[in-house]
Amino acid sequence: MFHLFVEVPISVSLRMAVTDAQNPLLNEITCGSLLQKLQQIWDEVGESEEERDKMLLQLEQECLDVYKRKVDQAAKSREQLLQALDDAQSELSNLLSALGEKSFAGAPEKTTGTIREQLAAIAPVLEKLWKQKEERIKEFSDVQLQIQKICGEVAGNLKLSEQVGPPTVDEADLSLKKLDEFHAQLQELQKEKSDRLHKVLDFVSTVHDLCAALGMDFFSTITEVHPSLNDSVGVQAKSISNDTLSKLAKTVLALKEEKKQRLQKIQELAAQLFDLWNLMDTPEEERNLFEHVTCNISASVDEVTIPGALALDLIEQAEVEVERLDQLKASRMKEIALKRQAELEEIYAHAHIEIDSVAAQEKIMALIDSGNFEPSELLADMDNQIAKAKEEAISRKEILDKVEKWMSACEEESWLEDYNRDENRYNASRGAHINLKRAEKARILVNKIPAIVDTLVAKTRAWEEERGISFTYDGVPLLAMLDEYAMLRHDREEEKRRMRDQKRYNEQLNTEQEAIFGSRPSPNRPIAPKKVMVPRANGSANGTPSRRLSLNAHQNGARSAAKDGKKDNSRPVAPVNYVAISKEDAASHVSGTEPLPSSP
Repeated sequence: MFHLFVEVPISVSLRMAVTDAQNPLLNEITCGSLLQKLQQIWDEVGESEEERDKMLLQLEQECLDVYKRKVDQAAKSREQLLQALDDAQSELSNLLSALGEKSFAGAPEKTTGTIREQLAAIAPVLEKLWKQKEERIKEFSDVQLQIQKICGEVAGNLKLSEQVGPPTVDEADLSLKKLDEFHAQLQELQKEKSDRLHKVLDFVSTVHDLCAALGMDFFSTITEVHPSLNDSVGVQAKSISNDTLSKLAKTVLALKEEKKQRLQKIQELAAQLFDLWNLMDTPEEERNLFEHVTCNISASVDEVTIPGALALDLIEQAEVEVERLDQLKASRMKEIALKRQAELEEIYAHAHIEIDSVAAQEKIMALIDSGNFEPSELLADMDNQIAKAKEEAISRKEILDKVEKWMSACEEESWLEDYNRDENRYNASRGAHINLKRAEKARILVNKIPAIVDTLVAKTRAWEEERGISFTYDGVPLLAMLDEYAMLRHDREEEKRRMRDQKRYNEQLNTEQEAIFGSRPSPNRPIAPKKVMVPRANGSANGTPSRRLSLNAHQNGARSAAKDGKKDNSRPVAPVNYVAISKEDAASHVSGTEPLPSSP
């Protein structure tokens, strides 16, 4: 071992070298043995003391240089170890900060021991933190990759064949808090993606149903919006971008509008078919050929779901059929027009409105024969006439019902008079109890005639004031009929009163004669009161012609005599056509008369 130091003198060094050389235990080469050997060489050579001192000084200087170099190396190594320790501690602090940890289990709490011991203590902690950091970076990368992918799908920037590049992870903040924020963002995006996917699937399903009903190609329609919407593409791979949703919504709106227009067209064609079929009495077998068209005549847009129900070829078929029937209608125009005219006449007949049917039919035939007409315009005009006739019939219905009730009451009144004149009405003959019940009901109904007439007069006047025209019944003003009926009823009551007075006078005369001449049988039956005939529908009571009244057998108001196909001249029927009088006069003439004589 080399034991020379800067502070040791040369003599001391030499003595130490000599001592070392004399030590028998030292068999290895040392500085002392080498110095001793050098001394021997000098002695043999005869080196001077000055040279020896000079060489020893040189040797000592070289030893100092070696020590100094070693010390510098040691110091430098220490500095490197201290720097490594500082770097390790700094890295430990940075890792804990990046991972969001204040401390780490197993980390050295105190900086004790040598530098190497401190480095040895911190190394495993750093290794664990590095491993944890790598795992945390992978977690961040995974969640950011999913976020990036969903954002790209929502923005529509990704195609089916594109792969999302690795995201950039901020290694300065790898805390669990930050990771939880990314997870929360990912959950929101996944929910948004799920909602968008459901919307897309709903739109696709709607497009499929609409295309089926319209007879359109679903594949080409949906792939025009986006290729991923095809059935061959998985659900998770379908486009959910705003652009796709917007295009789907526009496609659905366009298809719904097309469906609405086609349904409207189908319903218009179906209505035309029904009108033409009804006009020409088309058989049911021929109508059934277009049942797939007419079945949707009253359906709403949402109710039409049958595939092909609104296909273009179906609409074309219906249009061709309508055109064919239109042409056929033109050739059968006379028959159709006369049928419409008959319908119009029937409406007027039921409403007791008098028209010149013969003149109307001759005018229609002349117009058709001239050829200067448009069939659709002629039928439209007749349809308008029918519609107006129906409206007028509806406006007259309430009054006509009252007239019907009044005429029924008048018939019962006539029957009751005949019944009261029958001397055998109380005999136990067959059907006597039935006539008795009818007589009771007839008396109740006859007592209501004045009120019925008053109501009928009031309603008729209100109707005439509202429309500014006269209410006619088969061409005769109804108020005139009611006025004449009131006068005839008054005359009839006066006749009854006169007959009663004549009867009392005859009875008094007979009593006086019996008192003078004694009782004797009367040679003649009591004179029955003269029956005052109410004017009939086809003539007056005395057989003279009167106003023509419309009590046809085919009408709803036809009476029993008309039902039998003949008129019963033994019973008067209710008059229908008379001149109007004031309400006060009618009341004095009708309700002021005495009631009809009833049977005891």
